[in-house]
Amino acid sequence: MTSWSVTSRRTAAALLAAASATLAGCADSGGAANALARPDDAALSAAAPDSFRVAFETSRGRFVVAANRAWAPRGVDRFHYLVRQGFYDGVRFYRVLPGFIVQFGLHGDPAVSKTWEEREFADDPFAQSNRRGTVTFATAGPNTRTTQLFINTADNLNLDGMGFTPIGTVVEGMDVVDGLYAEYGEGAPDGPGPDQQRIVDEGNAYLTRQFPKLDHIRTARIVEGGAR
Repeated sequence: MTSWSVTSRRTAAALLAAASATLAGCADSGGAANALARPDDAALSAAAPDSFRVAFETSRGRFVVAANRAWAPRGVDRFHYLVRQGFYDGVRFYRVLPGFIVQFGLHGDPAVSKTWEEREFADDPFAQSNRRGTVTFATAGPNTRTTQLFINTADNLNLDGMGFTPIGTVVEGMDVVDGLYAEYGEGAPDGPGPDQQRIVDEGNAYLTRQFPKLDHIRTARIVEGGAR
């Protein structure tokens, strides 16, 4: 069973699958990728701080996410671990649908993606609505979250109560999020954009070859300051 699903606005049944991919020659090679392909179980189960901020330096500019563990402790723990391991470095924003969401989170190395497909974690009780600027894990159904995230670029309250529990919110640079390259549109089979299964199977090479204009994350790093 895959750890993601695609939901168009028409169906809104099990939103979102994933986005990602590492830039060629970036963090998807060498020791970093090897470490990500062999997660540390003890570190993976550790609790994150109550709040922290992550600065995303992207090809379009900088935005900052404030994570709040009180909203979704399991989700924030996973997010904290992935950021500390550099998982999101080089990842592409593969699904950008203006007035809906920006989605990302599949690694550019297929071996890493395959590892994390099997690292599903349990849902959090619903606590916060999917309002504009909130950041939420994608899911294929109950207890199937892995690494894929989306940023709500509108108030998507129809997603509330469907397993989409926000873990934080964009507190700086929402204009950068709004400006991410969106011309490829919805992904296959509903549109001409990237095919999620091919991202899993082929990684960044597929995206570089067929969708070269996608914006990407250069680095994602924890910075000073808590959620607000």
